[in-house]
Amino acid sequence: MRKISWQAMLAFALCIVAALTLPPTAPGSAMPFSSAGIVTVFVLVIAGLAMADRFAPRLAGTLSLFLGSHVAALLLIGGIAGNEGSATLSFFALLAAAWLGAWRLVTILSAMKPAGRPQRIFLRLFIPFLFGLWILLFWEAITRGAGIPFVLLPPPSAIGARLVSSIPVLAADVRQTIFKAVIAGYVLGSASGFAVAILADRVGFLRRGLLPIGNLVSALPIIGIAPIMVMWFGFDWQSKAAVVVVMTFFPMLVNAVTGLAASGHIERDLMRTYAASYWQTLFQLRLPAAAPFIFNALKINSTLALIGAIVAEFFGTPVVGMGFRISTEVGRMNIDMVWAEIAIAALAGSLFYGMVALAERAVTFWHPSVRGG
Repeated sequence: MRKISWQAMLAFALCIVAALTLPPTAPGSAMPFSSAGIVTVFVLVIAGLAMADRFAPRLAGTLSLFLGSHVAALLLIGGIAGNEGSATLSFFALLAAAWLGAWRLVTILSAMKPAGRPQRIFLRLFIPFLFGLWILLFWEAITRGAGIPFVLLPPPSAIGARLVSSIPVLAADVRQTIFKAVIAGYVLGSASGFAVAILADRVGFLRRGLLPIGNLVSALPIIGIAPIMVMWFGFDWQSKAAVVVVMTFFPMLVNAVTGLAASGHIERDLMRTYAASYWQTLFQLRLPAAAPFIFNALKINSTLALIGAIVAEFFGTPVVGMGFRISTEVGRMNIDMVWAEIAIAALAGSLFYGMVALAERAVTFWHPSVRGG
């Protein structure tokens, strides 16, 4: 007989607490479906956990646990809709029980060792998806259940509704900030940093002089650079691209110089015995050895570029752009629009980072960190 998981035992105890603390009257409470609703959630959570413990890691057990925990959470959120701020201990106890079911599900999925590559890729993506989904479920349930004012923290459903209704405005902001300022500044900053790193590697005194300055400039605050760049390059996207260039230049410079020095002395001596020139050694030995460092800089710059462009738009921009929209809508108290812009920025940054990471795996397939993954 399989051992009952601690998640199942704790979830059962929380369901008992929820049943004992259920408000005596349904109207106006956090559980407008009263005892029938609490029994439904109770059964969904406990049955899912029991099936998972009985049949794990079979498909029937994991599927029942997925449906039980998530349907229970959705029922709770649906029950609190229209009764915001009236959640009681029973509501939060059942929410915690459903979350324990999801925890048990992630534990089972993480222990699986599928033989097929598609199954491994699916699990690698599905487990983070569950984490993100439960962040949104908790966010929605707590903001509605506790009655948190909309101006402080709107629920994800309100943010999603605003995002869908503002697609043309958000698309224009993305074009201005990402497809102009971010991409232009990212390419210019990273390319110039790499070119100067090659030059610094070739000229010793330049390397010793530039790296300390690079560390100094990397510590400069964006809010100090952005107004200067706006005065120099104007209010359009060019000034924001200039800020991005400053932010991405030195991370690439420092990482590329470090990477070019990463190749071993034995390999360099071997190239010298073959009478290889500097450029032959650079392209055939030192750049491949430096590739992980260069891609590390590109990944760092993928997030720095977006942050720099958005912050720079706070200091002067045409009436379009993600930073402009955030600063304007905060003043108008349209917090759902602010969060919609934040969501788009987070999604764009994640996609940008993911594209660089995929390129890294394709280029540095030989590296132990990639072969081990």
